[in-house]
Amino acid sequence: MFSGIIEQTQPLVDEINKENSVQITIVRPIDFDDLKIGDSIACNGVCLTLEAFNEKTMNFTLGPETLRVLHWSPQRNIGKMINLERSLRLGDRVHGHFVTGHVDELGQVIDLKKMGDTLDLKIKIPDFLSPLIWKKGSITVQGVSLTINSFSELVFTVGLIPETLKRTNLGLLKVGDLVNLEVDPMARAFHHMMKEFYHVQQN
Repeated sequence: MFSGIIEQTQPLVDEINKENSVQITIVRPIDFDDLKIGDSIACNGVCLTLEAFNEKTMNFTLGPETLRVLHWSPQRNIGKMINLERSLRLGDRVHGHFVTGHVDELGQVIDLKKMGDTLDLKIKIPDFLSPLIWKKGSITVQGVSLTINSFSELVFTVGLIPETLKRTNLGLLKVGDLVNLEVDPMARAFHHMMKEFYHVQQN
């Protein structure tokens, strides 16, 4: 479990394509000094298991389901900065919202508008996510916990403050870029429960 508050951004420096998986290597932040094999780390919002590390790098494997959801393309992410967050510890303050690290789908950046020292970001979503997104609700974009400012016609808007732009890779986005989206997990669970309830009622 994560909070969507990014600790560090570091580049993805290598990937090895295997038969049904991809092993990636990300530069290890200096202050990630408590790592253990098996730790969960959110990488651009994707919960990954730490398989190996040394003083300079961290290794993770993307399995078939992760590759499918992310529409992973070989070598597409080499050199790109990755948002990193270690999992929450019991008793930690939750400054964002509860984030599982289970990406629902990709969205596409359709507009970027500078507003003084802030940035308005417009993202188009797949239609199946529409019931799970609403004004002032929470959403995770590239692992970053954000509040939805507006939503209509499958497009939502979020505002990025200077601290978010400084601490994350969202300020590097361009129109047309694809981003990892995770809806509020409580909304996802409630929506699933209501679908099951109406299914039972109809039968």
